Amino acid sequence: MKTSYRLSTLLLFFSFLISFAQEATVKGVILNENNLPISNVSVKSGSIGTVTNDNGFYSINIPSNKDISLEFTHISHKKLVVTFNLKNGVIKEFNPVLSESIEQIATVVISGDRRKEVEGIISLNPETIRKIPGANAGVENILLTLPGVSNNNELSTQYSVRGGNYDENLVYINGIEVYRPFLVRSGQQEGLSFVNSDLVQNVDFSAGGFQAKYGDKLSSVLDITYKTPYKFEVNADLSLLGAAVSVENVSKDSKFTSIVGARYRNNNLFVDAKQTQTNFRPVFADLQGYFTYKFTNKFHLSFLGNASLNSYDYEPLTRQTNFGTLADPVALVVFYEGQEKTEYQTYFGALQGTYFANDNLTLNLTASTYHTTEEEYFDILAQYNLGEVNSNIGDENLGEVEFTEGIGSQLNHGRNDLDALISTIQTKGDLRIDDNRIEWSLKYTHEDIRDRVVEWEVIDSAGFSIRPPRTIPRNEQPYIPFEGPLIPFTNIRATNNTQINRLQAYAQWSKRATLGDSDVWYNAGVRVHNWSVKGDGIASSNQTVFSPRGQFTIKPNWKKDMLFRAAAGVYYQPPFYRELRDSMGVVQPNVKAQKSVHMVLGNDYSFKMWDRPFKLTSEVYYKNLTDVNPYTLENVRIRYRARNNATAYAYGLDMRLNGEFVPGTESWFSFGYLKTEENIDNRGYISRPTDQRLKFAALFQDYVPNIPNMRVYLNLVYNTGLPGGSPSYADPYDFQLRLPDYKRADVGFQFVLVDQKKQFKNGWKKPFKELSFGFEIFNIFDVQNAITNTWVRDVASKRQFAIPNFLTPRVFNVRTTMKF
Repeated sequence: MKTSYRLSTLLLFFSFLISFAQEATVKGVILNENNLPISNVSVKSGSIGTVTNDNGFYSINIPSNKDISLEFTHISHKKLVVTFNLKNGVIKEFNPVLSESIEQIATVVISGDRRKEVEGIISLNPETIRKIPGANAGVENILLTLPGVSNNNELSTQYSVRGGNYDENLVYINGIEVYRPFLVRSGQQEGLSFVNSDLVQNVDFSAGGFQAKYGDKLSSVLDITYKTPYKFEVNADLSLLGAAVSVENVSKDSKFTSIVGARYRNNNLFVDAKQTQTNFRPVFADLQGYFTYKFTNKFHLSFLGNASLNSYDYEPLTRQTNFGTLADPVALVVFYEGQEKTEYQTYFGALQGTYFANDNLTLNLTASTYHTTEEEYFDILAQYNLGEVNSNIGDENLGEVEFTEGIGSQLNHGRNDLDALISTIQTKGDLRIDDNRIEWSLKYTHEDIRDRVVEWEVIDSAGFSIRPPRTIPRNEQPYIPFEGPLIPFTNIRATNNTQINRLQAYAQWSKRATLGDSDVWYNAGVRVHNWSVKGDGIASSNQTVFSPRGQFTIKPNWKKDMLFRAAAGVYYQPPFYRELRDSMGVVQPNVKAQKSVHMVLGNDYSFKMWDRPFKLTSEVYYKNLTDVNPYTLENVRIRYRARNNATAYAYGLDMRLNGEFVPGTESWFSFGYLKTEENIDNRGYISRPTDQRLKFAALFQDYVPNIPNMRVYLNLVYNTGLPGGSPSYADPYDFQLRLPDYKRADVGFQFVLVDQKKQFKNGWKKPFKELSFGFEIFNIFDVQNAITNTWVRDVASKRQFAIPNFLTPRVFNVRTTMKF
């Protein structure tokens, strides 16, 4: 207790007391032999007990980390006794069938299997995801506390994994791949993640070395499973940032289940606190639903639907950014005219049929369609003054610009439209033969993308238009008269009508066996991916790649609970539309798939400390990349060169210690080391845009001493600076500047009025199953983190100044959650 007390004091400057019990949860639906729910079944373990409701649903909390027997009894059915041994915080779904005519099995022992640990998958608790504070709270917010996962922009839901970029991550919901908007260029335009945290039941994440059953990407897999409801329930989450409501329901015969969630978000709380004064009118909203109908025990039909609207109207007014040193303070003062209007509308629907042929064979057929229409229109004139700042303390003009060194302006224009329709049909199979498991799939995808890019930028310094870099003849005004034509500093114009057809397949084999006294697991598989590109004015192309992958895991019969894991494979990433489009907006159909030979060695060490369970996970990895498609990264916008003219490598170490630092809650500390470099056109190795060298993170849960109903959640992240301090037009070999280190701490306080252990039979709290109020402090130390630099120049000295574009400062939020 004292150790946890000191740790919490160090992190939060508060004192916390330890008193939560260690518990796991068993829940499910009890059915009869006709697959109908049985009500009023008694579920007991000693003095703890419950009964099933009209839908046959039950939920019971049991002590963790030891054998606990549950008795299922009913007056017209045979008794069933089941023994569970579950880790703390585990939620186990168990759906028994009670017999009327024959004896049940006397005792069944159920314990948590290690399948996910064997595969190198991290499983995250959905309740933790819903409670941990963050500027963009949700699944991605928790991912950023894991080793190897980075993002230096709290308003973005994108993330890079082990040196990869944002386009190199797979995201699945109930086995269906989902997508994100194409044109998004800044975190504050993104709004909502596709994943609705209120609907989530399981979250699995792999940072590399994943199996062949997952798709063709270079970096990671996020595998989400949405809930299967067992009773009617309403959840609501309200805060100054928006609102979310979800409704779960199940029919009386338990054949039809549905869960629907609606969300609204408004980022004004963050934008109003930034240095740029704006008129800002964002509308981020979506509606999602997951529906399942069980026609028979063997055939289930499900539908996943989503409709999303992101509307971003932005009218900047003024900005003042002070930078430099105490001895030489400098300020940039900008006056804006114009506005930006950005809108993304996305619609997604997937119909999935599952056929359980028998206990060993499952077949699946999925058809899905994703449609997005995106508009990005902007005309923004920025006129700036660069000058010296009054630093005299006590002066009434403290902080104001006293002497102007440089005057200039910048005009940005854009008229970008994109319409994409992606249709997919896929079949899967899963066959178990003794200790062997065979999985296979065949998938066809058609992508129809219509895209128009019109962007130009004019830069003016003291009345002289600046020509693009490395153009001839150069503009040497005011010293040498220039008589050439005036051209924009950058100018991109392209119209593309592109179709991409993909045929993908995989087959893999898994087996559990013994090797001497040790348990071992094998996995081997291969993927094949064929794609063709065609379109208006585009020469057709066709390419095919093969991707073999394998895993081996061994658990020695030692006193210490150790698990050793090795994975290797050849991973390809066939180009998506954005990777085919070069820096001038033109589609290059012959772009090859980027290739990565990936090797991972891992170890899981489970142990007890303070008589509570802990686990230390360590992984070392190496990636050798060829046919690399170089890109530039600005905020969250990626611009590819659409040329496979680079090689690269990445290696590193990821470590994570997680466990019950406070009884009954899971916390963890993460460390990551990464080095990734690329060699473009054989000019030598330089840092890649995602070379996040060091990463530290912590997620901590506790409660306030003497107030057990007050919970505290802490989220800490420290990342060393990314390359990216150079102008976007610069040769990366000339600029290898890094942005400042990223440091952020978010804390949330939640006072629980009603929960499962504290119910009320009368009064105003009676309708609630859960009710809590709290407040959150984002960026509690008010650290000025920068995402990019704005480059301005002094025409007299020709010096360029890098003015940081800062992210969100300290912000306060209030929040309430409730369940009916």
